[in-house]
Amino acid sequence: MKLEEKKPKCPSIDEWIKKICYQRFTDYYKCFYQLQPEMTQRIYDKFVTQLQTSIQEEISEIKAEGNLEAVLNALDAIVEESKDCKEPAWRPSGIPEKDLRSAVMPYFLQQRDALQRRVQKQEAENRQLADAVLAGRRQVEELQLQGQARQQAWQALHREQKELVAVLREPE
Repeated sequence: MKLEEKKPKCPSIDEWIKKICYQRFTDYYKCFYQLQPEMTQRIYDKFVTQLQTSIQEEISEIKAEGNLEAVLNALDAIVEESKDCKEPAWRPSGIPEKDLRSAVMPYFLQQRDALQRRVQKQEAENRQLADAVLAGRRQVEELQLQGQARQQAWQALHREQKELVAVLREPE
Protein backbone atom coordinates (compact mmCIF):
# COMPACT_ATOMS: atom_id res chain seq x y z
CA MET A 1 0.00 0.00 0.00
CA LYS A 2 1.30 3.31 -1.03
CA LEU A 3 1.26 6.00 1.42
CA GLU A 4 -0.01 9.12 -0.14
CA GLU A 5 1.87 12.06 0.96
CA LYS A 6 -0.39 14.90 1.66
CA LYS A 7 1.25 18.24 1.30
CA PRO A 8 -0.46 21.14 2.84
CA LYS A 9 -1.87 23.32 0.12
CA CYS A 10 -0.09 26.66 0.02
CA PRO A 11 -2.22 29.51 -1.14
CA SER A 12 -1.09 31.30 -4.25
CA ILE A 13 0.22 34.85 -4.03
CA ASP A 14 -3.04 36.27 -5.40
CA GLU A 15 -5.11 34.34 -2.86
CA TRP A 16 -2.79 35.45 -0.08
CA ILE A 17 -2.99 39.12 -1.13
CA LYS A 18 -6.77 38.94 -1.41
CA LYS A 19 -7.01 37.37 2.03
CA ILE A 20 -4.83 40.07 3.60
CA CYS A 21 -6.63 42.85 1.76
CA TYR A 22 -10.01 41.50 2.80
CA GLN A 23 -8.77 41.22 6.36
CA ARG A 24 -7.73 44.88 6.31
CA PHE A 25 -11.06 45.85 4.77
CA THR A 26 -12.96 44.07 7.53
CA ASP A 27 -10.70 45.64 10.17
CA TYR A 28 -11.71 49.10 8.91
CA TYR A 29 -15.39 48.20 8.86
CA LYS A 30 -15.37 45.93 11.90
CA CYS A 31 -18.81 46.93 13.21
CA PHE A 32 -20.44 46.37 9.83
CA TYR A 33 -18.55 43.09 9.34
CA GLN A 34 -19.70 41.78 12.71
CA LEU A 35 -23.33 42.55 11.86
CA GLN A 36 -23.36 41.28 8.27
CA PRO A 37 -20.23 39.39 7.15
CA GLU A 38 -21.79 38.16 3.90
CA MET A 39 -22.80 41.69 2.91
CA THR A 40 -19.32 42.94 3.77
CA GLN A 41 -17.83 40.26 1.50
CA ARG A 42 -20.12 41.28 -1.40
CA ILE A 43 -19.29 44.96 -0.88
CA TYR A 44 -15.58 44.13 -0.82
CA ASP A 45 -15.87 42.03 -4.00
CA LYS A 46 -17.78 44.81 -5.76
CA PHE A 47 -15.24 47.39 -4.59
CA VAL A 48 -12.30 45.29 -5.85
CA THR A 49 -14.01 44.66 -9.20
CA GLN A 50 -14.73 48.34 -9.72
CA LEU A 51 -11.23 49.28 -8.63
CA GLN A 52 -9.67 46.81 -11.08
CA THR A 53 -11.91 48.09 -13.87
CA SER A 54 -11.01 51.67 -13.06
CA ILE A 55 -7.30 50.89 -13.02
CA GLN A 56 -7.53 49.07 -16.35
CA GLU A 57 -9.40 52.02 -17.90
CA GLU A 58 -6.80 54.48 -16.63
CA ILE A 59 -3.96 52.32 -17.96
CA SER A 60 -5.67 52.15 -21.34
CA GLU A 61 -6.20 55.91 -21.30
CA ILE A 62 -2.54 56.53 -20.45
CA LYS A 63 -1.49 54.17 -23.24
CA ALA A 64 -3.70 56.03 -25.71
CA GLU A 65 -2.69 59.53 -24.59
CA GLY A 66 1.03 58.96 -24.51
CA ASN A 67 1.12 56.59 -27.48
CA LEU A 68 2.71 54.31 -24.92
CA GLU A 69 2.23 51.14 -26.91
CA ALA A 70 4.13 52.54 -29.90
CA VAL A 71 6.89 53.85 -27.64
CA LEU A 72 7.21 50.49 -25.91
CA ASN A 73 7.29 48.73 -29.28
CA ALA A 74 10.03 51.11 -30.43
CA LEU A 75 11.94 50.40 -27.23
CA ASP A 76 11.61 46.65 -27.85
CA ALA A 77 12.94 47.18 -31.38
CA ILE A 78 15.95 49.09 -30.01
CA VAL A 79 16.65 46.28 -27.56
CA GLU A 80 16.47 43.73 -30.38
CA GLU A 81 18.83 45.81 -32.56
CA SER A 82 21.29 46.16 -29.71
CA LYS A 83 21.56 42.39 -29.37
CA ASP A 84 23.38 42.25 -32.72
CA CYS A 85 25.75 45.10 -31.77
CA LYS A 86 29.27 43.87 -31.09
CA GLU A 87 30.48 47.04 -29.40
CA PRO A 88 29.77 47.35 -25.71
CA ALA A 89 27.16 49.86 -24.71
CA TRP A 90 28.21 52.98 -22.84
CA ARG A 91 28.76 52.34 -19.20
CA PRO A 92 29.77 54.75 -16.48
CA SER A 93 33.49 54.83 -15.81
CA GLY A 94 33.08 55.00 -12.08
CA ILE A 95 34.43 58.54 -12.00
CA PRO A 96 31.40 60.81 -11.75
CA GLU A 97 33.32 63.92 -12.90
CA LYS A 98 34.51 62.16 -16.05
CA ASP A 99 31.06 60.74 -16.79
CA LEU A 100 29.41 64.10 -16.28
CA ARG A 101 32.01 65.84 -18.44
CA SER A 102 31.56 63.32 -21.27
CA ALA A 103 27.79 63.75 -21.16
CA VAL A 104 27.66 67.52 -20.71
CA MET A 105 30.68 68.71 -22.70
CA PRO A 106 29.06 68.48 -26.16
CA TYR A 107 26.18 70.60 -24.89
CA PHE A 108 28.55 73.17 -23.39
CA LEU A 109 30.60 73.34 -26.59
CA GLN A 110 27.46 73.88 -28.60
CA GLN A 111 26.37 76.63 -26.22
CA ARG A 112 29.84 78.24 -26.37
CA ASP A 113 29.74 78.28 -30.18
CA ALA A 114 26.25 79.80 -30.15
CA LEU A 115 27.36 82.47 -27.67
CA GLN A 116 30.47 83.24 -29.73
CA ARG A 117 28.32 83.72 -32.83
CA ARG A 118 26.00 85.96 -30.84
CA VAL A 119 28.95 88.01 -29.53
CA GLN A 120 30.37 88.40 -33.04
CA LYS A 121 26.99 89.51 -34.34
CA GLN A 122 26.62 91.98 -31.46
CA GLU A 123 30.14 93.34 -32.00
CA ALA A 124 29.41 93.87 -35.70
CA GLU A 125 26.19 95.66 -34.81
CA ASN A 126 28.08 97.78 -32.25
CA ARG A 127 30.67 98.72 -34.89
CA GLN A 128 27.89 99.80 -37.24
CA LEU A 129 26.28 101.86 -34.49
CA ALA A 130 29.64 103.41 -33.55
CA ASP A 131 30.22 104.34 -37.20
CA ALA A 132 26.75 105.87 -37.35
CA VAL A 133 27.44 107.85 -34.17
CA LEU A 134 30.76 109.12 -35.57
CA ALA A 135 29.06 110.10 -38.83
CA GLY A 136 26.39 111.91 -36.83
CA ARG A 137 29.04 113.75 -34.81
CA ARG A 138 30.85 114.80 -38.00
CA GLN A 139 27.58 116.05 -39.40
CA VAL A 140 26.88 117.99 -36.19
CA GLU A 141 30.39 119.52 -36.34
CA GLU A 142 29.85 120.51 -39.99
CA LEU A 143 26.52 122.05 -39.10
CA GLN A 144 28.13 123.91 -36.19
CA LEU A 145 30.86 125.21 -38.50
CA GLN A 146 28.28 126.25 -41.06
CA GLY A 147 26.28 127.95 -38.34
CA GLN A 148 29.35 129.76 -37.04
CA ALA A 149 30.31 130.82 -40.59
CA ARG A 150 26.79 132.14 -41.20
CA GLN A 151 26.84 133.91 -37.83
CA GLN A 152 30.18 135.51 -38.65
CA ALA A 153 28.94 136.45 -42.12
CA TRP A 154 25.78 137.90 -40.60
CA GLN A 155 27.79 139.82 -37.98
CA ALA A 156 30.11 141.16 -40.70
CA LEU A 157 27.10 142.14 -42.79
CA HIS A 158 25.53 143.74 -39.76
CA ARG A 159 28.72 145.77 -39.07
CA GLU A 160 28.88 146.87 -42.67
CA GLN A 161 25.23 147.83 -42.52
CA LYS A 162 25.84 149.88 -39.37
CA GLU A 163 28.82 151.57 -41.02
CA LEU A 164 26.73 152.30 -44.10
CA VAL A 165 23.92 153.69 -41.99
CA ALA A 166 26.47 155.77 -40.05
CA VAL A 167 27.96 157.10 -43.27
CA LEU A 168 24.54 157.94 -44.65
CA ARG A 169 23.53 159.76 -41.49
CA GLU A 170 26.64 161.93 -41.40
CA PRO A 171 25.88 165.47 -42.34
CA GLU A 172 27.10 166.58 -45.65
